[in-house]
Amino acid sequence: MDLFSGASFRSIELGLDQAQQRQSVLANNIANADTPGYKAKQVPFSQTLEVALKEPSIGAYKTHTEHLDFKGSKSGSTQLNELKDRYHHNGNGVDIDKEMSILAENQIQYNALIERLNGRFSSLQSVIRGGK
Repeated sequence: MDLFSGASFRSIELGLDQAQQRQSVLANNIANADTPGYKAKQVPFSQTLEVALKEPSIGAYKTHTEHLDFKGSKSGSTQLNELKDRYHHNGNGVDIDKEMSILAENQIQYNALIERLNGRFSSLQSVIRGGK
C-alpha cells in the first residue's frame, strides 16, 4: 500500500515542483536586473500544463486533427521563454517591480501548497493514531 501515490499528493508535488522552478527563474531574472542585454525569462503556462497532464489516467477527446494530445512530450525538461520587452536602454529586459510582484505571488502559492501538504500529513497522523 502506497500512502503517497494518490492524486492529492501528486497534484501538490506538481505544484511544489512548479513553484520551485518558477522561483529559480525569477531569482535569475532579479540577479541579472543590471546585466546589459539580458532578457527576462519566464516559465510558460503551457509547459506547466503539459507537466501536469502527464498523468496517464487523463485522456483527451479531440474533435480536430490539430488538437494537442494530453500525453505531452517525452522531454521532461522545461524550456524557458525569453520576454521580448526592453525596459532599459542597455537592452536589459528585466522589470524589477514586475519580477518582485511575481516572486511574492509565487511565495504565497508555495506556502499554500505547503499548508495543504501539512494538512494531508496531519490527517494521516490522526488516522494512524486512531483518531486521537
